[in-house]
Amino acid sequence: MLLLHRLVCCDSRLNEKDMLAFVLVSGSIWIVLELSSTLMEKMQAQELLRSLRLPELDEFSQFFRSLPTSTLVGVGALTAVLAYWLATRPRAITPPCDLRHQSQEVEHEEGAHRSMMGDSSKLLSHYHEDAKTMYEVFQRGLHIAGDGPCLGSRKPNQPYKWLSYKEVTTRAEHLGSGLLCQGCKPSPDQFIGVFAQNRPEWIISELACYTYSMVVVPLYDTLGPDAIRYIINVAEISTVICDKPEKAKVLLGNVERKETPGLKRIILMDPFEHSIVEQGEKFGVQVQSINDVEALGRDHHRNPLPPQPDDLSIICFTSGTTGNPKGVMLTHGNVVADFSGFLKVTDKVIFPNQDDVLISFLPLAHMFERLIESVVYCHGGRIGFFQGDIRLLSEDMKALRPTIFPVVPRLLNRMYDKIFSQANNPFKRWLLNFAAKRKGAEVQSGIIRSDSLWDKIFFSKIQASLGGRLRMIVTGAAPTSPTVLGFLRAALGCQVYEAYGQTECTAGCTFTTPGDWTSGHVGAPLPCNLIKLVDVADKNYFASNGEGEVCVKGPNVFKGYLKDPEKTAEALDPDGWLHTGDIGKWLPNGTLKIIDRKKHIFKLAQGEYISPEKIENIYIRSEPISQLYVHGDSLQSCLVGIVVPDPEVMPSWAKKKGIEGCYGDLCKNKDVKKAIMEDMVQLGKASGLHSFEQVKDIYVHNEMFSITNGLLTPTLKAKRPELKEFFKEEIEQLYSNISM
Repeated sequence: MLLLHRLVCCDSRLNEKDMLAFVLVSGSIWIVLELSSTLMEKMQAQELLRSLRLPELDEFSQFFRSLPTSTLVGVGALTAVLAYWLATRPRAITPPCDLRHQSQEVEHEEGAHRSMMGDSSKLLSHYHEDAKTMYEVFQRGLHIAGDGPCLGSRKPNQPYKWLSYKEVTTRAEHLGSGLLCQGCKPSPDQFIGVFAQNRPEWIISELACYTYSMVVVPLYDTLGPDAIRYIINVAEISTVICDKPEKAKVLLGNVERKETPGLKRIILMDPFEHSIVEQGEKFGVQVQSINDVEALGRDHHRNPLPPQPDDLSIICFTSGTTGNPKGVMLTHGNVVADFSGFLKVTDKVIFPNQDDVLISFLPLAHMFERLIESVVYCHGGRIGFFQGDIRLLSEDMKALRPTIFPVVPRLLNRMYDKIFSQANNPFKRWLLNFAAKRKGAEVQSGIIRSDSLWDKIFFSKIQASLGGRLRMIVTGAAPTSPTVLGFLRAALGCQVYEAYGQTECTAGCTFTTPGDWTSGHVGAPLPCNLIKLVDVADKNYFASNGEGEVCVKGPNVFKGYLKDPEKTAEALDPDGWLHTGDIGKWLPNGTLKIIDRKKHIFKLAQGEYISPEKIENIYIRSEPISQLYVHGDSLQSCLVGIVVPDPEVMPSWAKKKGIEGCYGDLCKNKDVKKAIMEDMVQLGKASGLHSFEQVKDIYVHNEMFSITNGLLTPTLKAKRPELKEFFKEEIEQLYSNISM
């Protein structure tokens, strides 16, 4: 204490040795404080201060002053090195809540869990007071960025070219005004179809609708032509904005066949030949360029007529598994609530800002992509679109250098496979795994960085292939393999979050809590919704055991299916709970794990729903097939099958194909397998199966499924879990063959 007094008073008696001693005393105290910061969960601050025993500091300083000057200098140098390491060492992310208790039960909703973040008395409906509709969300970004870059695109081997926020807003107003001039109503009852791949005009078209309270209805190729016709008719769409002339021809073909009589106008983003205009005129459809509609709106500009939070913003049709697609009606308030929940969870660690750049390649027709994009432009960030070819995505990312990367598990699986395929010998793979484990240990301690020794030696090229600036990856639409997720969290050097949800709750209802980098769960509830589990007695799942069907309630839950009250009643109960059809389990730390489906329905890795029994009912019509089991899961991007041929039919059928032999030999014959596969695929095509619903490989089994071998129920129904386990090795081999 005497040293401190002399230093403060500039006492002339304070010599060089005193000053060194003072530096060592103060440095030692600082080091103790820094080291103790890792112990704060175990020790209260008051106890820490008592442990310093401040009254004895004079004795501590006296000890240092008694040391020889050379020793004092040496100790000082070591103290300085230690102090520098402490000051510059990587810091762990501070979780926004106790990771041991990430959700808690709600008193007034029996069995319901809520997030530990946000106001416990009410669910989050918005994050920013000036952004309660999707129109206001973009206006907020405009206010932040002004004439700064907003939407970017590129041509092959060219840099990105950008439209500013002001340009996007102006074009949206002109396009919207042009639509109104041609008979569209500025009303939530006016539905506008958008049939295009990701590009700036998609967002401009969407914003044009929001500026005048109209509703966007996305169309996309994978729905199939029948579904597109159905959507146009059920939503009574008279105007479709599409990107390419080829899509316009598809739409005109429907009109020609009198399958979409309500379609009256097609607006094209790309240049087109006059013959398309003439074809449209024959059937009473006006074909226009988007530039012409914008020019019309420029000459007849209308002041914006923005929507209210409860107005519809989008009707997102989901493919489902059987029957016609269902039109999920989402309000502006639904979308704002959902992305506000995401903001609230992450706002302490990775809040979006004007410097953020997102790479847009996941279909804008799906809510997951659109939600993340809206977060970016709400805060004045930029969105760069890929060229349209997924094979060129890496080139686009190198040119764009994004900071935010929304992905689906299928792409993460490809990245993982590509990385290990380049490690083309056992030693390289061992080194890669070793580095990933060492870096993974750091990740598990909460430290996320891209400048470690492991990064410089092993992972810098991987990070550079994605632009080298990523700070956040969000994956959704289907579960991600814990192995893949754990490796990439280490290798990519950025925060990787996993979300779970469905279109009916806008996109997500659970999300990884920052700092919890464990795998095998989908995080805790978002602050915008509650989650509860309800009994599924016929599958032995009971809420009392912490298991059951996942149900969601909150301002992000949809208003119902368009013109389908029956299916709406199936999904939404009278108390407003959305029944997802997924079976979940609460883990001890308050996170949710998805363990099953209520029905025999599952998602593939790319997010497509599959009904295996529907596919089996088609394939079973194949002449040589007696029994079969179609398998897929959400960690794989395709289906495989186990086929049992009919012992009586198989030999004669094979003989027609020029293949002879006994039943057992025929089941092992590669030519027989190929012929069965061809017959199955042909049946699938004739029955309208999508490519992702077709099996990509089969295993031919020579023993019938039966009650005796435990593969059939007493009512002769397939026991799917038992079949999956029984053919586990064969299924793994089939997927291994496909990936080779």
